[in-house]
Amino acid sequence: MNNERLWTKDFVTVSVVNFLVFLTHFLLLVTIASYAVDKFQASTNMAGLVVGIFIIGALIGRLGTGRIIEDAGSKRVLIVSTLFFIITSALYFAATNLTLLIIIRFIHGVVFGAASTATGTIVAQIIPNSRRGEGIGYYSIGAVIAVALGPFAGVLLIQQADFRMIFMVISILAAGSFAMSFVLSKPICKSPVQNQVKAVKSFQISNFFEFKAIPISIIILVIGFSYSGVLAFISLYTKQIHLEDVASFYFLVYAITVLVSRPFSGRLFDMKGAKYVVYPCIFIFAVGMLLFSQANHGITLLLAGAVIGLGYGNFISSAQAISMKEVSPHRLGLATSTYFIFVDLGFGVGPYLLGSLIPFTGYRGLYLIMTVVILAAIPLYYFLIGRKASDG
Repeated sequence: MNNERLWTKDFVTVSVVNFLVFLTHFLLLVTIASYAVDKFQASTNMAGLVVGIFIIGALIGRLGTGRIIEDAGSKRVLIVSTLFFIITSALYFAATNLTLLIIIRFIHGVVFGAASTATGTIVAQIIPNSRRGEGIGYYSIGAVIAVALGPFAGVLLIQQADFRMIFMVISILAAGSFAMSFVLSKPICKSPVQNQVKAVKSFQISNFFEFKAIPISIIILVIGFSYSGVLAFISLYTKQIHLEDVASFYFLVYAITVLVSRPFSGRLFDMKGAKYVVYPCIFIFAVGMLLFSQANHGITLLLAGAVIGLGYGNFISSAQAISMKEVSPHRLGLATSTYFIFVDLGFGVGPYLLGSLIPFTGYRGLYLIMTVVILAAIPLYYFLIGRKASDG
């Protein structure tokens, strides 16, 4: 029986901070395009840019944060980034034109990337190695809840209030994440040896990427790219198939499935090894995407949400745990930022590329193609990671 403590004060605190940061992101994700159209009469393409520029900012924020964490420490980076999170959230009140809104979205994305990388690094530093899969699973549940609660709250606020209320809510959430960041203890991290210190001070690609995390990051890029098509076009797809009333419940079913299954997948990861989670999850995700592509009734769409939650929802936490495997303690910040850079890349590029295919394939055809892409990730994982790993 493993007696190493997981549920410490710091673990709970950083998990809550991560939840608040992601809740802000997903609440705006479903509302900001409507704001751009209603307030500034933006075209559909420009409204999409307002949404997507945030992801580009997040990618840039992650790219630099892993390097900064090595010098300044993860807690200090979290405090500074959550402070700027308050400022950028409040800046939405000052967006007097579309150009300014796009600039604010970009800066907000940079700060989000820095804050989420800092929380991911801190949790990696405080979780016992023997419970890493389980710990990452519980930690990332906050983001899963945010995926369901954020869009729900956003739509509710649009219907019952106005956009100024939305900006007030995200500012309060940002203030909460800033206040809670002070509760954290300073994570204990072994110092790098002398030759590693010299490498850190010189300009090298390894100062910005953790190469050990790149193989699994390539897999998550493919998987995230595939799922981005669901997030970006679910409203348009369900409207076309006359299931728009059911679409709002998709994320709720998805979140509940992940909440119920993730503790078990995390323990299985730690006890049996990565292959017992990764291979089944990718296959299950493909099955869910196939169901999603063929949905004609509400029950089929909700079943697809449950199956995708079981597959994709559990894969992403396992992949994050794999990205930190065999990484030196002082490089955990870089491993975290490397992983999320590829996540952001998949979600940032996906909607644009997949959207260009829809006129030729239709939505159902697009999701069928994504089913094949997801299945292709199984041999890709084997060749990049599985055959080299002791647990497959």
